[in-house]
Amino acid sequence: MLATLPQIDDSRLLVGAGTFDDAGVIELRDDLALVQSVDFFPPIVDDPFDFGRIAAANALSDIYAMGAEPLTALAVCAFPQGTLPLEVLERTLAGGLATLRDDGVLPLGGHTVKGPEFTYGLAVTGTVHPRRVLTNAGGRPGDVLVLTKPLGTGVLSTALKRGELPAECEWTLVESMAATNRRAAEACRATGVHALTDVTGYGLVGHALELAEASGTALELGAEPPLLAGAAEAAAAGAIPGGLNANRDWAAARVLWAGVDPLAVDLLCDPQTSGGLLAALPEERVETLAAACRERGVGCWRVGSLVAGKPGTGRVVSSS
Repeated sequence: MLATLPQIDDSRLLVGAGTFDDAGVIELRDDLALVQSVDFFPPIVDDPFDFGRIAAANALSDIYAMGAEPLTALAVCAFPQGTLPLEVLERTLAGGLATLRDDGVLPLGGHTVKGPEFTYGLAVTGTVHPRRVLTNAGGRPGDVLVLTKPLGTGVLSTALKRGELPAECEWTLVESMAATNRRAAEACRATGVHALTDVTGYGLVGHALELAEASGTALELGAEPPLLAGAAEAAAAGAIPGGLNANRDWAAARVLWAGVDPLAVDLLCDPQTSGGLLAALPEERVETLAAACRERGVGCWRVGSLVAGKPGTGRVVSSS
């Protein structure tokens, strides 16, 4: 569909839609670029305050994934009339504001419409030096791929909706999704990573393939990614979101899965909400990034590498 629309041709545009990156970037002057993104979705947890926190963290992530600092945010919301009490909207907005406050982002207002389904999110604006933009197109063959949050939010959220998720796993799920990527982004900037993106709706495989294609490389992923507590059990019990099936079908023509357990395939394709950052960097900087993440209380896991080959293709390898 996008191919039928006019293409933007402007010398100020540093990052547009061409590489399916996390946000758009436009240069304002030699030392300043504007970074913008918007993201919103229906509730994925029952508590409105937690939903607000998660939606805000998810929206901020696109700015952090560009190596930028978020400055302001506008709320975007559709709210059903007569089916939910206004307290739900109030608590959701309060949760979003709490996350913005914690990350030093200024809320400017927003826009709400009546709609058949409750959705909430943010349009976020940030800034970055034009020569310090981090995109998904900077990876190089031989780079290591490092992930900063465990996977599993899709299958766990599905289990939660079914009433099948243990309370301790629900707490871990919510806190992972509500944690912003601010500190992980700081660690990546301090380390000088080659490429950066965040892992959201297309799962680890989908976003890694996008990074590889934009970087002109192929990739290898491990079949044993880091997982949130209960994720493997939820997937094994059949808590499979529809987006996971779509991701798996899309990746089938691009990835060689030979000998990989089907459960591992599901988890690698699991659509994430407010997932971690995925960084590509040279082998010699991996420990430096790991140390920077530890200093900031952020997770850090090697999940694969970029290799020479047809751009946007790859294989998944098992250590067993």
